[in-house]
Amino acid sequence: MTMTISGSSGLIFPDGSGQETGIGRNRIINGDMRIDQRSAGTSVSTSSTGTQTYASLDRWAYIVSQASKFTIQQNAGSVTPPTGFTNYLGITSLSSYTVGTSDYFNVNQIIEGFNIADLGWGTANAKTITISFWVRSSLTGTFGGSLRNSAIDRSYPFSYTISAANTWEQKSITVAGDTTGTWLTNNGHGIQLAFSLGMGSTYSATANAWAGGNYVSATGATSVVGTNGATFYITGVQLEIGSTATPFERRMYGQELALCQRYLPATSSIGGGGEQGGQVLWISSTTGWGTFIPIVQPRVVPTGFTGTASEITVRASASSNTVTSAVSFAGAGLSQFLFNVTIGAAAGAANASGFWYLNTAGAKILWTGCEI
Repeated sequence: MTMTISGSSGLIFPDGSGQETGIGRNRIINGDMRIDQRSAGTSVSTSSTGTQTYASLDRWAYIVSQASKFTIQQNAGSVTPPTGFTNYLGITSLSSYTVGTSDYFNVNQIIEGFNIADLGWGTANAKTITISFWVRSSLTGTFGGSLRNSAIDRSYPFSYTISAANTWEQKSITVAGDTTGTWLTNNGHGIQLAFSLGMGSTYSATANAWAGGNYVSATGATSVVGTNGATFYITGVQLEIGSTATPFERRMYGQELALCQRYLPATSSIGGGGEQGGQVLWISSTTGWGTFIPIVQPRVVPTGFTGTASEITVRASASSNTVTSAVSFAGAGLSQFLFNVTIGAAAGAANASGFWYLNTAGAKILWTGCEI
């Protein structure tokens, strides 16, 4: 058997790429769009403006200057994904909006600083990276995107071409690492990878060159929000070290879910309900604290909670099971979260303990505030 040695580490790699496979080549999480803890495949309108907003597929956010110009949905339009993929992030334009000078519309992922520390960006030893992805649109032409740092004073606008409408095409963009600027290497904003859906001239610049400023797209790029009903679908997004795109790194589903839960801790009912979630410490006969121990330690302490009272049942000491009438965030640490539970009729006893569980198939609790 003939073996080939390649790569800077001197290891042998079966795909001949010169890079390690299966141990973290891809710095993008949920690049194949499998995980959707928040919306479970339902369509989400981009109603929040001016801020990084996580509302749909895990790790992917939008930021827009005008509300409700497009929707985001896992597998929007129900088209067949590229070979080897089962999911994609789908954008659908809701109007024919003329993008103004200072307007911006994009979907993006912020890569945590810990996960890009080895790139050495901001130093003379900055490493080259390659971005690759599959894209499909009802529009053709030149499209744009960018890489930006946390201070948004270093940007790399890039462009790519979609040649055929409603056809999956694979794209690859190689970027020489930035040798200047500040790129965080902690649990903060390391690199933001953005795909433009319409960008004003204020936030557009020359393609394929580093620039000192806040640029999210290449000048002259196609505006998806400029055409009513236009679609933009993307999957297989990968950002890796090197000047050549390698095959998409496929992680086990459980591993990908755990990576997502660092930023969005959650518990969900995947069966018919009746799944225990945690303990309840009763403060009075009608109020208590529900506890949740996360499977994955979050990036930072959660600051919020979303859950539906009617989907949570509590067991009070020496009483029957009772559906909660109200739930709310009570506080959190990195290893345990608390939420307030209220029941309509006295059933508990102060200082007694019980437990809570999700009572409905598909019910979920999300702990928010851990995103970047």
